[in-house]
Amino acid sequence: MYVKIKLGDKMKITKIKKLSNDKYKIEFDNHDKLITYDKVILNNNLLFDKEVDNKKLNDLIIESDYYSNYNKVVKYINIKIRSEFEINKYLDKIIVNEKDKKNIIKELKKQNLINDKNFVKSFISDKIRLSTMGPNKIRQELLKHEINLNLINEELNNYGNEDIREKLRKLIIKKIRLNNKYSNYILKQKLLNYFLELGYDNEDILEIINENLSSNDLSIKKEYELQKKKLSKKYSGEQLDFYLCQKLYQKGFTREEIEKISG
Repeated sequence: MYVKIKLGDKMKITKIKKLSNDKYKIEFDNHDKLITYDKVILNNNLLFDKEVDNKKLNDLIIESDYYSNYNKVVKYINIKIRSEFEINKYLDKIIVNEKDKKNIIKELKKQNLINDKNFVKSFISDKIRLSTMGPNKIRQELLKHEINLNLINEELNNYGNEDIREKLRKLIIKKIRLNNKYSNYILKQKLLNYFLELGYDNEDILEIINENLSSNDLSIKKEYELQKKKLSKKYSGEQLDFYLCQKLYQKGFTREEIEKISG
């Protein structure tokens, strides 16, 4: 709260009351009040009965605003670990001047509340353990925080390739089980595109897909019976065979597979 007094006037502190979150309320003899912080009181040796002139009051207000913004950022960081890039964006959002931004970030680094190396470690650990995201996608997301690529790669290299492959293997097997209606050709394309988008390497994806894709016998038999039931309501004989083959081609089954199932 900004308290206006005439140039040369002085006010005497009549009460200092502790509030929550390191805040204090200072009351003056003219009944005006100022909400400030413990550090402001300590820095300025504010005591009961002390007089404050216009210049001093203005300094107190500026310093109180600084610590108000500082505490907002600390609260923001306490929700979850943040990158320096995120802190800069947040300070812009709450409209902090450049001088205060610089000082706040400097203090946060000193307190180890901003540490991009710790942020990268935490980010990578969370994404590898708790998400489907692969290393390439993780790298892209971290680069959005304007973090040095060497630092990102250094931390990613702490996770063995076999650990990443094992995670990918489990995800691919799960996807195969949930998508057994597709032909192997179409399913392979869908899986490849899906896991490339998640950030896994092309070679690893294809190798694991080929290791785990089973024969199309069951899926083509199921699709053949389904399409034959539908099409036989409109067609018969050679027409039925023709349209049935077309439908199965569209589903991604090969000529050999179709000839095998149709006899």
